[in-house]
Amino acid sequence: MKVQVSFLPDNIIVEAEIGEPILEVAKRAGISIPTGCLMGYCHACEVELDEGESICACISAIPSGSKYVNINLYTDIGW
Repeated sequence: MKVQVSFLPDNIIVEAEIGEPILEVAKRAGISIPTGCLMGYCHACEVELDEGESICACISAIPSGSKYVNINLYTDIGW
């Protein structure tokens, strides 16, 4: 099933499959999400979903349950 993914704040929109890794979807959309450990420990790749839930993009995939997903990219990483 296809999901419309919006990367905010620039509102870059791309289609993705449920379960597709977020880093791969971002790369396909021309977005570079900073990474560190690629295991979810350092939180360099932390993004926020619609509901305000913070997740590590390196270990997360496009969630099921909606036809639309907004991923808020942090503009100031603070580390």
